[in-house]
Amino acid sequence: MTIKNNLLVELFVEELPPKALKKLGEAFASVLRDQLVAQGLADAASVLTPYASPRRLAAHLTQVLPQAADKAISQKLMPVAVGLDAAGQPTPALLKRLAALGADAAAVPTLRRAMDGKAEALFFDSTARGAMLADGLQKALAEAIAKLPIPKVMSYQLETNCELPGWSSVSFVRPAHGLVALHGDAVVALEALGLRSGRETHGHRFEAAADPIVLRDADSYAGQLSEEGAVIPSFQARRAEIARQLAAAALKVGGGAVPIDDDALLDEVTALVERPNVLVCAFEREFLGVPQECLILTMKANQKYFPLLDAAGKLTHQFLVVSNISPADPSAVIEGNERVVRPRLADAKFFFDQDRKKSLASRVESLGKVVYHNKLGTQGERVERVMRIARALAEALESDPHGHLARQATQAAQLAKADLVTDMVGEFPELQGTMGRYYALHDGLDAAVADAIEDHYKPRFAGDSLPRNEVGVVVALADKLETLVGMFGIGNLPTGDRDPFALRRHALGVIRMLTERRLALDLRAALGMAFAAFSAPKAGAVELVDPTDALEAFIYERLAGSLREQGASAQEVDAVLSPRPQRLGEVPKLLAAVRAFAALPEAPALAAANKRIGNILKKSPEADAHVSELLLKEPAEQALHAAMQRVLPAADAQFDEGDYTASLQTLAALRDPVDAFFDGVMVNAEQSDLRLNRLGLLMLLHAAMNRVAQLERLAA
Repeated sequence: MTIKNNLLVELFVEELPPKALKKLGEAFASVLRDQLVAQGLADAASVLTPYASPRRLAAHLTQVLPQAADKAISQKLMPVAVGLDAAGQPTPALLKRLAALGADAAAVPTLRRAMDGKAEALFFDSTARGAMLADGLQKALAEAIAKLPIPKVMSYQLETNCELPGWSSVSFVRPAHGLVALHGDAVVALEALGLRSGRETHGHRFEAAADPIVLRDADSYAGQLSEEGAVIPSFQARRAEIARQLAAAALKVGGGAVPIDDDALLDEVTALVERPNVLVCAFEREFLGVPQECLILTMKANQKYFPLLDAAGKLTHQFLVVSNISPADPSAVIEGNERVVRPRLADAKFFFDQDRKKSLASRVESLGKVVYHNKLGTQGERVERVMRIARALAEALESDPHGHLARQATQAAQLAKADLVTDMVGEFPELQGTMGRYYALHDGLDAAVADAIEDHYKPRFAGDSLPRNEVGVVVALADKLETLVGMFGIGNLPTGDRDPFALRRHALGVIRMLTERRLALDLRAALGMAFAAFSAPKAGAVELVDPTDALEAFIYERLAGSLREQGASAQEVDAVLSPRPQRLGEVPKLLAAVRAFAALPEAPALAAANKRIGNILKKSPEADAHVSELLLKEPAEQALHAAMQRVLPAADAQFDEGDYTASLQTLAALRDPVDAFFDGVMVNAEQSDLRLNRLGLLMLLHAAMNRVAQLERLAA
């Protein structure tokens, strides 16, 4: 019985890029495992444990064989008629093929005959020797290195390991200095990146108890690195330890303080330290007069600190540092971090104080010097367009006869981009909109306008909140429509893998605002308002190809994808969106109605009948939606007409009231008369007046049945 041992492979390198470390570690380990499984050296029962720290990528895999099992191979050679002559002797073609496989004429009697389609063929059966671990692991390691999602490759020189001195060029994410490969307690001979495998690795740069660390076996890796090397090699274990220490430090501070919740920051810090040690630091309280978003951003982005928030979510003057060293007296580390953060906060305070010396309104003119797009003009021209669109949208939605919404939306649109030319946003672009709100409030503007300035970028990502008030919704909608119409109008469309102007995200933002706020606004009308804004003289009078049709289709495609992601079936979505409902706020109700209708026992028959009617009408362009009762000759058509007279007014009334579910359920009563009509009536009668009358009856029925959705799309 072959004994399976656990395997460890480690690449010891210089500090890896922190934002990529998690993916690098997962990719290295998973590709290594997949390659070994593919070669039969490991199987589904083998448990993979990835390791990734700032200076190492490693993988531990259980139950790995020293040699894969032999594998029976059957290779089709050629048809018998081609491989053997009339006397049963091998032809030159067969001998040549056998030679290519390392066999000769002696193998001919052992060839297997079997039917291959309609002809008998010759098959060569052999046994492939299972891969040895050293060979299989060498291949797997090369594949794992080649498939690493390296953000940027480095090239460096490495001294050659041979009698003749020299240097070789190596390309990798960072210079590699060590390679470990252990199967149980035995070293597996490998070569990679100019290195030969062994059992030695290294721990913490300053706090390791031993250097190098000589690994006893594959299973002692994590324990020895922790005990002798002062390193937690597992990314997940190190991350959990940092989270634990952050919570404990916040609890020690008291007052309900909690560290800011930021998974991306936690991942990045986990990738920066090997032995985390969380310390509490503080800055002067005077800096709390600066908007907390500025202070939080500079601490997180520049210093990788965790700001502490109080129970109300307000920033405190204390913050947490994740240090990579654990001195007996941490005061020097604490003082050093406090000294480093002070100039950052002072800069933020300076920018904030300087920016408030000028009003937002006074900065609007400067936007005329900022290029937005070479074909679409400056940010100043763009602002003029957004203002026109916002005013048009507000007037369409306005319920106040005094035009209060239009005035506020126009003002917010005019000032929405003004913070782009402030010092604070110049230093921290992530704060655009946020700083505009603070500066608008400082200028004494209405809170609704200030909130709209911040919110006009929303929703910025999937799951983001919508603007908090009606003014913000109007300006956000105007801003996104301007971008979409402008980019589509100059032919700058997203491709399969590229969307540099985030047009898909903008389209989804438009969809969410129209849908979730149930705005009384037709999609095509809104697109028309945006297109019209580009012809205004102050907006640069940009020449665009009318993008309305293409953009409308693009938005419906995004809406269809969004609805399917939320659990709607493709048939239901197709039925609802095929008629292109213009009020997107009605789509959820339409979808619910279709789903309820599809559950009715009458639904399949009515959907099939609706499809049949549609096909008939497509072939009958002469049809007219008119019915003469005098021409209804057959009992079945008379019964259908009578049923329609009873049912359609009720269904139409329910539709007009917005009760789409009830409307479709009312129409379900037509199933029996519709079935009877198709069973007993010849639609394409020879008499033209009868034929046209029956087509008119079907046209009226078809129109009524498809007011809510195209029911034929539900037909199997």
